[in-house]
Amino acid sequence: MVPGHSSFSVEIKKLKFITEEGKKFPCTALIKFHMDGKDKPLVELMGYMGEKEIYNAIDKGEELNLDYCYIDKFSLRDYRLLRNLDSREVVNIKGFTARNSLFGGYATLDFSHALFEGKEFSMENAWITRGDIIFESSRFKTELTSFHNTRFPDGYFNFKNVIFESGEVTFKNCKFGEGEKNFQYASFYSGTVSFVNTEFTGGDINFINTKFGQGDVSFKVARFGSGKVDFHFATFNDGKISFERTEFGDGRVDFRTVEFGTGRVNFNRSVFGEGEVVFDECEMDAGKFSFKRAIINAGLFSFEEVMFEHVDVSFERTYFGNGKVSFYKTWLHSLSLNFCHLDGFVDLRMNQCLVLDLSNTIVRDIIDLNPHEFTANIQTMYMAGMRLIGRIYLDWRLNHVKHLIDTQGSSSHRVKAEQYRILKENFKNLGLYNDEDRAYVEFKRHESRADLESATTQEPVSALYQYPLYWFKLGLFDKAGLYATSPVRVLITMLISFILFSFLYEFLLIFSNANIVATVDDQLSIVARSFYHSAITFLTIGYGDHYPFGAVRWVSAIEGFLGLFLMSYFTVAFVRKILR
Repeated sequence: MVPGHSSFSVEIKKLKFITEEGKKFPCTALIKFHMDGKDKPLVELMGYMGEKEIYNAIDKGEELNLDYCYIDKFSLRDYRLLRNLDSREVVNIKGFTARNSLFGGYATLDFSHALFEGKEFSMENAWITRGDIIFESSRFKTELTSFHNTRFPDGYFNFKNVIFESGEVTFKNCKFGEGEKNFQYASFYSGTVSFVNTEFTGGDINFINTKFGQGDVSFKVARFGSGKVDFHFATFNDGKISFERTEFGDGRVDFRTVEFGTGRVNFNRSVFGEGEVVFDECEMDAGKFSFKRAIINAGLFSFEEVMFEHVDVSFERTYFGNGKVSFYKTWLHSLSLNFCHLDGFVDLRMNQCLVLDLSNTIVRDIIDLNPHEFTANIQTMYMAGMRLIGRIYLDWRLNHVKHLIDTQGSSSHRVKAEQYRILKENFKNLGLYNDEDRAYVEFKRHESRADLESATTQEPVSALYQYPLYWFKLGLFDKAGLYATSPVRVLITMLISFILFSFLYEFLLIFSNANIVATVDDQLSIVARSFYHSAITFLTIGYGDHYPFGAVRWVSAIEGFLGLFLMSYFTVAFVRKILR
């Protein structure tokens, strides 16, 4: 074939034509390809078989070898009319091949309701120049069905209800013209299906209710035009499914209620245009669903109510545009958005996702994780390295935030501390101050643990004082008042300290020569004196009506300092609550 021609003309010569393989045609087609900017046309010779000879070969049950042939008309509809057959009666064709052939007539190319048998059906490298192409309700019982590198014209391409019973089916390197391509209700029973590097150009592409068999299915590097791409209700089985580097146009991309089986689904590096991308209510029994490094320019990206309960889904390094991204009520085993750019609203209110990875994401808008209408089952969530410019809506209790972070088995305390710090700032910006306090406490706890591990790792001998210092800080700052986030906790600590010191004084008065001396006439018992002295010491009142003697002096000094510290601690915690 001659690419780039503006028109061509055909002259049939009554001269035999013999192909390189030895196939003989009764006539020769002299084809002149007229090129823009050139005076002389390019001439190519091909075999020629007329409509009558083709139909006679079908009658005799002969193999139709039309390789290197010019065909101006082929219509099984006309064949049935000429043979007085019903319009849907099956026509048996054995061994059809039309490699490197040119279909140049104006009429529709009609292969409908045909039964193709033999080793192969091949239109490899064929060039169809005009008209619609119809294979509706045909059946292929061939080991290979090949449209490899075929050029289809503008018009309607109809593969509706076609059945491929076995063998490989390939549309690799095909180029379709403008117009609808319809594979609705087509069935691929077994063998691989290849649309690799296929160019669909403009027009809607319809794979609604298409059934793909056990073999691999590949649309790798395919290019869809501006029309709608519809796989609604399609069924895939156990083979690998690849849309790697596929370019989708600006039309709607519809994968609703698709059954993906148990294979591996690959949308890595695929590019989507301005239209909506919808995967709602899809199902997949097991396997992996990968969307790594994909580009989704704009519009809605919907993964709602997807049933992937045992499937790991990865959108690692995918770029999402400004449109909404929704995983509402999905069932996933795991979801990775690692290194993604999330510039629009992201709905992550999922029914189930055992592992949610938001590490290293850049969030510029809103992530919604707060399950308002149902309970979300998210076991573990990773947020390390997140750049949170927008907001994350989640509830500390409903989302079990502490469990989400603490179950990160592989994360260090330093990494967990960083994630709690991110959540602390997020809750502060949302005005959720109680949740902010909870996140801050967990941040300080993991930070303290990380500092301890770092110090003892660098200098193992420092463990002799690092651990006591850690336990001291743990008791004083954490247990006593939750890092100044709980004035009630500080009050309880003050009460417990007061009671303990009171009993300690009583013990010293009974079992030692220590004493609490009264400077006035005093009839208080040992118990009353112990509690009274503890109170005026803890609260740093110092009336002077009682003073310590012996070992009680040292204990009183300690209690006085502790009381002063805890009262200051309470003031800080209380004022912090009030000012917010």
